Amino acid sequence: MSLSEIFPIDQWNFKSQSILQSIPPEDHEQLCANMTVESYNKGDVIFKEGAVPSGIFYIQKGMVKKYKVDRDGREQIIHVASSGELIGYHAILAEERYPDSASTIEACSIAFIPKEDFLEVLGSSSILSQRLLKNLSHEFAVLTNNMSAMTQRTAREKVAITLIVLREKYKSMEDNENGIINISRSDLSNMAGIAKENLVRILKEFKNNNILQTEGRKITINDVKKLVEISNTNHKPRRIV
Repeated sequence: MSLSEIFPIDQWNFKSQSILQSIPPEDHEQLCANMTVESYNKGDVIFKEGAVPSGIFYIQKGMVKKYKVDRDGREQIIHVASSGELIGYHAILAEERYPDSASTIEACSIAFIPKEDFLEVLGSSSILSQRLLKNLSHEFAVLTNNMSAMTQRTAREKVAITLIVLREKYKSMEDNENGIINISRSDLSNMAGIAKENLVRILKEFKNNNILQTEGRKITINDVKKLVEISNTNHKPRRIV
């Protein structure tokens, strides 16, 4: 049984991996003509909110978090991007500054494609423009779902959903077919939108119930069906007063 049969993963997960898949060879060649690849260490900043974009970023290997920082300096993680995904193109399409920041969760290999090359190919490739439009529409639906549903869910439901989504992200990476999650507790709590102490308490509960096991930063899900049950995604979320 696949996860999609018991959990609406597409409602919670971005899918920008499909944007560059199987585009015409000439478009791909033009897009990559001036592409450069850089290695990043864990915690390196890729771009900051408010900066002027000069190109887009293609994650070849690793995990990247996109986030906003509130007035108290707390991060709100909007999205975790993995290998094969594009980031940074929203600001270029909107002709605006970056609306959020991006930094690495782990060591990454990331390609940079200059803005001019991206826009030139976009202007001539109907396939690329159609895929970007489809992806933007999907991202809007995911963000809307997150904003409306996550604010009405309990902390346990939020953590369950976050763990399910991250497990799928990590399963897509090489040599990680079990989807072992490797993320700091701070990032995990920021992604779930709850206090770190609440996250630690809930993880301990899940561990005691053999739903997951931990080793340092690493989290292995033992019972994803139980997480789906806790997530309460088959029912309308209840408002928390």
